[in-house]
Amino acid sequence: MDKEATASQLSEILEARGVSRRSFMKLCGTLAVMAGLGEAAAPRVAQAVESSVIGAASGNLYPVIWMEGASCTGCTESFAQIDAPDAASVVLELISLNYCETLSAAAGESMELARTQTIEQAAGNYILVYEGAVLKGWEGNAFRIAGEVGYEPLKETAANAAAVVALGSCAVNGGWCAAKQVYDPNGSDARAALPNNGAMGVQQFLTEEGIDVPVINIPGCPPNPEWLCAVLVNVLMLNAIPELTDEGKPAQIFSQTIHDNCERRGHFENGEFVYEFGSEEERKGYCLYAMGCKGPQTFSNCSVIRFNNRRSWCVASGAPCVGCTAASPMHPEQNWVDMHAPFFKRHRTINLFGMHIQPQTIALSIIGVEAVALVVHGFGMKAAGRTKGAPIEYMRDWDAKHPDKSIGAYSEEEVAAYKAAKEAKKGGNK
Repeated sequence: MDKEATASQLSEILEARGVSRRSFMKLCGTLAVMAGLGEAAAPRVAQAVESSVIGAASGNLYPVIWMEGASCTGCTESFAQIDAPDAASVVLELISLNYCETLSAAAGESMELARTQTIEQAAGNYILVYEGAVLKGWEGNAFRIAGEVGYEPLKETAANAAAVVALGSCAVNGGWCAAKQVYDPNGSDARAALPNNGAMGVQQFLTEEGIDVPVINIPGCPPNPEWLCAVLVNVLMLNAIPELTDEGKPAQIFSQTIHDNCERRGHFENGEFVYEFGSEEERKGYCLYAMGCKGPQTFSNCSVIRFNNRRSWCVASGAPCVGCTAASPMHPEQNWVDMHAPFFKRHRTINLFGMHIQPQTIALSIIGVEAVALVVHGFGMKAAGRTKGAPIEYMRDWDAKHPDKSIGAYSEEEVAAYKAAKEAKKGGNK
């Protein structure tokens, strides 16, 4: 089939769904950028999409298994919010979502049968999207699927997948599920410890189990649906894993900080900050750094791609970034909740001997202890009689020897008394 015929067929498909060729090419440009190819590669992506969509229309759908670990299904919800009809939804018609507990009409044994059949019939030729944390607590019984220990179906499914996408911060390194404390997001310190459920990310779990399969980490709470769309385009249409960072995250998405491209950065450079919600500074759109914004330390392109079909994002809506994409795959203790809470305070709360304290509180406490110590030391010196010090010299030797050139005004009697005292002191030293 020649390129013109393919493009013509795709145009008909797009038109039937109310999508213009212009919006489709705009999407291809976006996907090319997120895939690390640059906008100039938009025609190449378009050609891959055209061929793949036509193939999909003929029944050649690429199988995808979407599994839920310990999660709130927020990642699924975010992904399902892609506006329809639009070009992204057309692209996603490339996949056959054979298994998804949240979106599937099937349930129970028929649902599990769909997953098993996909593994058997498409071994090495399907993608596993895993949402939520892996729980190993209580010998794996912290989370169960279809009567099994929760992580057993993950092991079976991941071992035969072409690639695994860990979708959301919980899937990347445990996220909320790995947090050790319950926090008040409005700013108070941690309130209660959580039980150890053994939460971890997919990559760490598969590594410990010796399962060697490419893992693409897409953090976020929730992640932007366009991020997953870009990864699927890379894997399904361009037949390649996107360039990844050292933490296995798509480099084109997670290589710059939120702060680098933030629309409020000019106010940051000018030293213009919001110090209180509802203030004049907030109405002027000043920088939210002083209100706990974690943008300078959080790597993501949220400020460029935005959410809700590019309408807005956290900082644009007036909320400081809480750093939900900060997730180190092999370190559940570095989950974004424990690392960044309380969310509306500048500093992270420190867990010190079971107490949860802000750094500035510790600093003030140290200063207070030092002040008290100095006062106690002074009283001790006074009580021991060690505060007398050296005798005061009421006249300098030079003044006594040169009374006509002395700085101070002394009488002849004072000079004579001073000389007599000096002589007496010399005699005593002998």
